[in-house]
Parts: sequence; C-alpha cells; structure tokens
Amino acid sequence: MRTSRHPGPRRAGSLLGLLVASLAALAALLNSASAAQADTTLCEPFGTTTVQGRYVVQNNRWGSSTPQCITATASGFKITQADGSVPTNGGPKSYPSVFNGCHYTICSPGTGLPARLSRISSAPTGISYGYVNNAVYDAAYDIWLDPTARTDGVNRTEIMVWFNKVGSIQPVGSQVGTATVAGRQWQVWSGNNGSNDVLSFVAPSAITSWNFDVMDFVRQAVSRGLAHDDWYLTSVQAGFEPWANGTGLAVTAFSSAIDTGGAPGNPGGPTACAVTYETNVWQGGFTADVSVTNTGSSSVNGWKLAFTLPAGQQITSAWNAGLATSSGAVTASSVASDAQIPAGSKVSFGFQGTYGGTFTRPTAFNLNGTACTTS
Repeated sequence: MRTSRHPGPRRAGSLLGLLVASLAALAALLNSASAAQADTTLCEPFGTTTVQGRYVVQNNRWGSSTPQCITATASGFKITQADGSVPTNGGPKSYPSVFNGCHYTICSPGTGLPARLSRISSAPTGISYGYVNNAVYDAAYDIWLDPTARTDGVNRTEIMVWFNKVGSIQPVGSQVGTATVAGRQWQVWSGNNGSNDVLSFVAPSAITSWNFDVMDFVRQAVSRGLAHDDWYLTSVQAGFEPWANGTGLAVTAFSSAIDTGGAPGNPGGPTACAVTYETNVWQGGFTADVSVTNTGSSSVNGWKLAFTLPAGQQITSAWNAGLATSSGAVTASSVASDAQIPAGSKVSFGFQGTYGGTFTRPTAFNLNGTACTTS
C-alpha cells in the first residue's frame, strides 16, 4: 500500500473515501478467508477438516498407496483426484466421507454421540450424492454400533446403506434376503470382514438424495441379533468406497441430528406445533422466513421440519437449519445452536430460492412427524 509523509490536512471527502476503500478491502479479505476455509483440499491419507461447523470430512485412503485428494465444500466434499485401482474381489481403495460422531479418536464439534440406543428416539439425517460413470464404487451411508461408548478403534457392528453401486462389486458376506426399511425395498447382506460384523442394505437402483431416520436401520440390526438396545451409536458417515478411479464423486449435502428426548413412536415430538411461513417474493426469486413454535407441554430435543416445495421452486441458500434437499420434499433439521425447543418457545430459520410460473406456498408442515398448524 502506497503511503505519504505528512501530506497536510485532508478534506472530509478524502478521508471518507479512504475509509470506504479500507472497509471494502477488509471485506474482500474476510470473504477470501471464508472461501478458503470452505474449500479445503485434503491429500494426506487420513487428513480431516470440519464443515458446517459440526461435521468432519475425512480423506481416509486406507486400501491403496496411490494418490487421492478431496476438496471439502461448505456442505460436503468432492473427490478431485483418485488414481489407480484395486481388485474388485477385495476391499476398496478408501472411504472418503463426512461424519457426525466419533471415529478413531476424532469427534465432530458438538456431537451428541456416542449415545445409548435405548435413549435415541430418532436420528434424522439427509444426504445428497453426485455420481460419475467412469469409476467402480459404491455410495455408502455407514452406521457404527458398539457395546461401549467408544470413540476410537473398530466398532462391533457396521451397518452399510448402499445408495448406488457401479461395477462388479458386492457387500461383505452374502445376500440373506430382502427387506422394506424406511419405506424402501432393499437387498440385505450379512457377513464379517474379520474385524466386525457388517449388515448391508443395497438399493436396487441408484438413490441420489434422501432424508430418513437412521434408527430404522439400527432396529433392523437389533432385530437380527447384531446389536442390542443397551449398545451405543458412535457415528454416522456418508461417502464413497472406490475400487477404480472416482474423481468427480461428491457428497453435495449432509445433515445429521440425534434426538434423545421424547418416547419411542413419538421421536422428540411435541403434542402440538405451529409454523409461520413469511415470504418476500420478486420476479423469479423469493426468501422465506420460517418460525416453528412448540405449542405442546414438553420440550423438543432435536427437530426436523418436513414440507414440500411447490413445483418449480428451488432453494439456493439457507440459514439456521440444515437442508438435505433443495426442491420437492424438503426436511429442515436443527443445528447445534437451536436443537432444543422448550414448551411455548420457538426457533426460526430461513432460505432463499428461485421459482418459475406462479409463486405459491407449501400447504403442510410436519415437526418430528406431528402435523403443525400454519399461518
């Protein structure tokens, strides 16, 4: 920056111009720092970073010595380099993923895990994947269970939910049947990889984006004797297992919450709730400010608000809530700062979006499965 030596008094306009320029430069510097933090590249085999202030992204290259790099984004990560391949009759090259909980001594910020299964009434989660065709891989959501509240090492039981698979690969063990879980049909595989039991659910066709309750799959493991209610959920993860290549694969959105309030069958839910949905609309765009009031008599600990955006509407950004999808069926999940809604209190979040045609509002909202009144 050029400086001058005591040039004499400056006019107020000049001082104001310098102040504006300095503030602009500072804003640019802060924006640059924020962008750099949001887009962190990890090439170390077990490199990690934090996204959304509450989840951990890990490179986790454990099955190959060939280079692999991932770039953590504001909402997930993308594989930017994935060299080489390994035989498809063995384990994959790696498992780059984003997780909530504790995994090999690394715990995500503010996590509620490990948590005893009997205390978890629901564990709402959402995931969106970006796929490629020039690779051999599975897109897997991992759920880890153990008899102890461990934060390190291998857990006793691993549940894998395969959203997609490309190439001649299969889960650990053998297929033991089919099952309907969380409203979807799955092939069910069971086996042991030498370190832990593995229960896998394989989708018959690719799933790109989905919101579901982790506990639906946990209850499957319990019913099959692979876990017990006094065990612990230690972490949930979403990522990819590549056997060949993998560049371009991405987790574009991830959310996870653990609800240890409420009773089974009414997961942390209130007896009544009210939603206020206020919008500011202009040609082709809009913002929505959403307030959720717990009008019941007990506290809500961990919440998810489900609603459907009218056709043609697309969310482009959001604040104070995690959104796993940006159009159609949307679920907004609590963040660490507003996970609890005491009786008579409310939380608020919002989003900005685009629309085509005539703008309309969602017609129904459900809080943890409870229908809310709207205004």
